[in-house]
Amino acid sequence: MATASAEPRIERVGFGHRHALRLIEDVQLEYVERYGSRDDTPLDPAMFDPPTGSFFVAYLDDEPVASGAWRRRDDVLALGSRTTAEIKRMYVVPRARHRGVARAMLAHLESTAAEAGAEVLILETGTRQPEAIALYETSGYTPVDGFGYYRDEPLSRCFAKQV
Repeated sequence: MATASAEPRIERVGFGHRHALRLIEDVQLEYVERYGSRDDTPLDPAMFDPPTGSFFVAYLDDEPVASGAWRRRDDVLALGSRTTAEIKRMYVVPRARHRGVARAMLAHLESTAAEAGAEVLILETGTRQPEAIALYETSGYTPVDGFGYYRDEPLSRCFAKQV
């Protein structure tokens, strides 16, 4: 495994790529552990195809250790804009946490979504993921009204940031 100072290599992959599928399953298992069930948000893999979305995997020493994706969501008004992209499937495997991988992935998602025309990034997380909330808040995300599949769930928290 890489040292704490190693920068992850981030690659765009298809939603159906074997590393993406493994990390998606890992994050689903984490949701079960934290919330008691999987994330049931309806997702079409085509939502993550360029130019209206992208899915990424981060590697340390050629091992897949994190995932992150964005998809256009022009149906959501956030921070005064409908030119939005939603961050999905942010996840870092436990052995790679506390190494800056999540922050590197988030910055990569922000830059690639902005390059594709997004003005605002939005995301939804939950109160049982305090480390995710801390990451987003320290990265400039501010709370916004709920949106999407879990908008009325008491454990749901939504954030946005201009990019």
